[in-house]
Amino acid sequence: MTRKIHILDTTLRDGEQSPGASMNTEEKLIVAQQLLRLHVDAIEAGFPISSPGDFRSVQDIGRLAGDDVVVVALTRAVDADIDCAAEALATAKRPRIHTGLGVSPQHMREKLGMTEDEVVERAAHCVRYARKYVDDVEFYAEDAGRADQAFLERVIQAAVDAGATVVNIPDTTGYQMPEDFGRRIKGLADHVRGIEDVIISVHTHNDLGMATALALAGVRNGARQVECTINGLGERAGNTALEEVAMAIKMHGDELDAHTDIETRELTRASRLVSRITGMTVQANKAIVGANAFAHSSGIHQDGVLKARDTYEIIDPADVGAGASQIVLSARSGHAALRHRLCELGYTFADTEFDDIYRRFLEVADQKKEVYDEDLESIVQERQRDVTAIYTLDALQVSCGDPLIPTATATITDEDGVRHVVCATGTGPVDAAYKAVDMVVSAHGDLAEYVVKAITRGIDAIGEVTVRIVGEDGHTYTGRGADTDVIVSSAKAYVNAINRMIQSQRADKAA
Repeated sequence: MTRKIHILDTTLRDGEQSPGASMNTEEKLIVAQQLLRLHVDAIEAGFPISSPGDFRSVQDIGRLAGDDVVVVALTRAVDADIDCAAEALATAKRPRIHTGLGVSPQHMREKLGMTEDEVVERAAHCVRYARKYVDDVEFYAEDAGRADQAFLERVIQAAVDAGATVVNIPDTTGYQMPEDFGRRIKGLADHVRGIEDVIISVHTHNDLGMATALALAGVRNGARQVECTINGLGERAGNTALEEVAMAIKMHGDELDAHTDIETRELTRASRLVSRITGMTVQANKAIVGANAFAHSSGIHQDGVLKARDTYEIIDPADVGAGASQIVLSARSGHAALRHRLCELGYTFADTEFDDIYRRFLEVADQKKEVYDEDLESIVQERQRDVTAIYTLDALQVSCGDPLIPTATATITDEDGVRHVVCATGTGPVDAAYKAVDMVVSAHGDLAEYVVKAITRGIDAIGEVTVRIVGEDGHTYTGRGADTDVIVSSAKAYVNAINRMIQSQRADKAA
């Protein structure tokens, strides 16, 4: 059996320190409920002495948590802080006080103004003082990543001797290389007496983009707790992302001799909840929970995934609650991806028909970043409309504006294969286009209705135009056209209506 790695989530404390990510007590309780669904082992609920809001949050989360999770309150190595934390934690069934101070030369010299001996003495005192209130005390050695190793071991030894149950080794500035941080953790495991009875915890930051790698290096070398946040929220560049640690350990559990109790199917839900509450958008290419984490745009990748998901996905999207893999249709998509999506929409085509649709798909894809299902429906319907076309609009160019005269040049092919190039002016671009069409077609109708609407998403959406014309026989004929250029859509719709009118009139004569 692999080692159990405890997950301490600090979204509600360190994560909330992200500029613009603050939460009120009600919002913290909503996030805490999701953390319970994730089965985290500990929730760092706040820094009670920092504000009345944090104090209430620790109290309320203590009531909410019950026996399911450890509730943690942060303090400085100050008696008043510890008193306040103990009072806030009175509602918790499994309380933990998390206390400590800086141990790097920079922190001792610039922030604390203390000598090494004074830091060691204060470390032991704050742990002993917290033990008066609770049996579970975590000691943090702030900025341990830049501390002298021998001195760090001396401080941790004092904390362990004073009764700490967890010792937290933070790389507060995200400074270390993973292999160096791993050696630091192993040094503590090898040289601190009694540490085998204490949980070594790691708390890493992402200043150099290595927070998860640092955390895993700690796990590999003896750490049994990782402190992290949903979406990697936190000071500056953020903390280790819970979702990344949980899935990395799940994927490499045997190699790391580790497992967690995290319910990974709740990860995407947790990510979206925290993003919505904090207003901190998750980047699309964010590992595990980003919008593109399981999306495939390249034709080569799409073909591989359609044949076997694991050709390009090491994680089943369902394992993180992300639903299914996404095939994103774009100009880079190949025949296999387009045919697959059309089949899902209920369309099958012979190769010759499909080639025409694929060519039209590429034309649309060159104009849009992404081709949606609505676009495909429009392309198919357009193809079906064009199959029996008497007149086909091959090209349209329009110039207009103030003070220009709206002018349309159209290229139209008739049923005999004759190509016509005509030019007309009008009161507007649509009027000019319709007059150009009228110069070629053999039948005419009066425009009775003109409607335009966007049928897909985005500023580059396809616009669909529906027109109704009244023929000389008094009947009304409907035509539709779709294109990213609404003037082209308008011309296509008009030509389509005329084709329907001519076909209907011919059918009546034949009868």
